Amino acid sequence: MTRNRKDTTILTELAVGSEARVTAVNGEGRVTNRLLEMGVVPGATVSVVKSAPFGDPIQVRVKGYSLAMRRSEAEMIEVAE
Repeated sequence: MTRNRKDTTILTELAVGSEARVTAVNGEGRVTNRLLEMGVVPGATVSVVKSAPFGDPIQVRVKGYSLAMRRSEAEMIEVAE
């Protein structure tokens, strides 16, 4: 995956236990809209809780609740540590 800015990365590159701030949710369509509706919006703090044995899905915490998402969905989310 390519990074749009030098100081940002994608959610799937964060280590378990780390926390970051969402800078952008890339993509279009229902999945992107659903992520935004669930609180994964620019400025929100997300933390990686755990990852399944083969890395898919991952569990994150955002706005006080846990959310499981596919790696392909998490790759659309840019974050800054």
